[in-house]
Amino acid sequence: MENKRIIEINGVKLEVDMSTAKKIDEYRVGDNVKVLKKDYSGNYDVFAGVIVEFVNFKELPTMIIAVFRQDYGGARLDFINFNAKTEGVEITPCCEHELKLERCRVIDKFNQEIEKKRSEMEELINKREYFEKHFAKYFTPEK
Repeated sequence: MENKRIIEINGVKLEVDMSTAKKIDEYRVGDNVKVLKKDYSGNYDVFAGVIVEFVNFKELPTMIIAVFRQDYGGARLDFINFNAKTEGVEITPCCEHELKLERCRVIDKFNQEIEKKRSEMEELINKREYFEKHFAKYFTPEK
């Protein structure tokens, strides 16, 4: 009985022989994952991610994960280097139905960011043109 343990998964109790039980997650480049990341205040957030590269360093093999983040600052893409020394980060496979629901939302967020930046660019162009038109006489030498 020392090798057996009762575990509960989603309300279902299972008796598992711990001497033979193994959990092996298999990941490939391009796999979609959910990333649980601890922030500076100790809270955890879940992000959508995709594995972009495995780097087979001799000392510390590393998985590079692109993570989509959206917060008060907007939408952005960050990269996490995930290895044996990474703290405050966990990953798990992402179900296909979750991705279909998020894809449109992510694209909408990026489109909103693009429009916001275009608007900022147009405003800067207009300010520059105004400056050139109305302040040019202050910068031309008088004869």
